Amino acid sequence: MGLSENPELQPILFGLFLSMYLVTVLGNLLLILAVSSNSHLHTPMYFFLSNLSLADICFISTTVPKMIADILTHKSVVSYVGCLTQMSLLILFGCMDYLLLTVMAYDRFVAICQPLQYSFIMSPCFCIFLVFVSFLFSLTDSQLHNLIVLKFTYFQDVSISSFCCEPAQILKMDCTENFTKNIITYFVGAIFGFFPISVILLSYYKIISSILRIPSSGGKYKAFSTCGSHLSVVCLFYGTSIGMYLESTLARSPRKSMVSSIMYTIVTPMLNPFIYSLRNKDIKNALRRLYSRNF
Repeated sequence: MGLSENPELQPILFGLFLSMYLVTVLGNLLLILAVSSNSHLHTPMYFFLSNLSLADICFISTTVPKMIADILTHKSVVSYVGCLTQMSLLILFGCMDYLLLTVMAYDRFVAICQPLQYSFIMSPCFCIFLVFVSFLFSLTDSQLHNLIVLKFTYFQDVSISSFCCEPAQILKMDCTENFTKNIITYFVGAIFGFFPISVILLSYYKIISSILRIPSSGGKYKAFSTCGSHLSVVCLFYGTSIGMYLESTLARSPRKSMVSSIMYTIVTPMLNPFIYSLRNKDIKNALRRLYSRNF
């Protein structure tokens, strides 16, 4: 398991991934601080955004620190328990991203299509409940994958063509036709893949239909600008995750599959805070106030 054995590339890879990790963690932490320190941002949309930033920090922290340590020690070995733990955490926080983006799409649907009932529907208790359910479903998904891997008859001295214990790579190691594994895999894929994207597509279908009925162009722009950042993150996250899945399933080149994995597990969490801060005036103002208050 590793990126490259070329000693000349090790310092470059170390600096690159360390800087990307620090940018991701600091960017998402700033987003969380900006939301928590500004009372005007204590709304459901920014509550979900803070939880998404926290999930992104945890998501990237499951892979990059281990990768950096491997580069420093020139070792690319992971224990059986360590691999299972990393795979579980990857699925847990990756699934949290999926479900939180789904919840945020529903939040935008209620805000635009049912504005008079928004404060009643998206109450603080209901928002906490949605985050808790997202975590619970993500944990279930993680444990179902663990159940599949624990049934493997061999898992020792094997090579993984990736920089981390990717679920797709781990599941491909079992060449036997296992009925239970296939049922769980398809069931998990249907529930945690089809359901979130269906809710997002349906929500945006309703949102676009409502926006098109607004008579003024200024009103249309204002309504759509509230969900522009979310739509950008959805396209980025689902685009990279679908690309990673297709590469790991269809591609014969391990290098191409590894590039897709890096885009999904490292680049996407790094870009999320920039997308929300650059496209959102409220976040920009909150960051300016946070900066002026401390400096």
